[in-house]
Amino acid sequence: MTQPSDYLNVGCGNHYHPDWTNIDLVASGPAVRQYDLRRGLPYEPKQFDAVYHSHVLEHLAPADAANMLRDCFRVLRPGGIVRVVVPNLEAIATAYLDSLNQADNGDEMDVANHQWMTFELLDQMTRQRSGGQMMRVMQDPNQINRDFIRSRIGFEMDTPSKAKKTIRRRLSRLVRSTKKQLAIAAVTMLQGKSGRDAYREGYFRQAGEIHRWMYDRVSLARVLREVGFEDAQVFPASESGIDGFDSFGLDRVGSSPRKPDSLYMEATRPRDEVASSVGSSRAA
Repeated sequence: MTQPSDYLNVGCGNHYHPDWTNIDLVASGPAVRQYDLRRGLPYEPKQFDAVYHSHVLEHLAPADAANMLRDCFRVLRPGGIVRVVVPNLEAIATAYLDSLNQADNGDEMDVANHQWMTFELLDQMTRQRSGGQMMRVMQDPNQINRDFIRSRIGFEMDTPSKAKKTIRRRLSRLVRSTKKQLAIAAVTMLQGKSGRDAYREGYFRQAGEIHRWMYDRVSLARVLREVGFEDAQVFPASESGIDGFDSFGLDRVGSSPRKPDSLYMEATRPRDEVASSVGSSRAA
């Protein structure tokens, strides 16, 4: 019988179930294993019946994302399911175009919605500091379209300071490192203020917060197939092929999606040995 410990949550942050196997770069609790995920998953082949990660894949360059999915394939048992949750490029782009058309009338609310959708589409790929423009808008108590933003990003609208603290905790070991400060001092001496600012921006962009790619239902399914998975399909937040998944509260808060802007896709490691061996060779 499948146990929750046979389920793996990768890059869990502070949102996990203690009965699962949970792993992240920074441990947010005693039920989370701290490990540098850039080194791959520290588990044996065919160890888990399900692997789940939410809003992780988009932080990796496409080649690194494919490698991560290969590693998920490796640690899954034949017939096991990977559930991937990412920002939904199709839905965001559609909402942006809708907001653009509505903003033509000059209505203040529609213009504010268009500004938010522009940020939602671009800010997490282009920002130069933690939180970016989205955090600034979320923290503004006078923002007139808070209900619209809440419909886009869910609970994070009501807890921007907590979200920012989570980001800062993930980056704190890097930001406070003596090595970084020495490097900044050296760059400043050699290149001046502009060199210092360029170094800081580059360091921030390497620290894991920004989005390095975006996915829709076609492109994500294609990557999953390329690394060996089969039967890639889209699910709502409340449904899954993983036994009992919704009861763990990972993709919903109460009856609402935790991250409404998401694409939820699942795929399966083939059960037959021929197909599995093909996928395993790709995962090597």
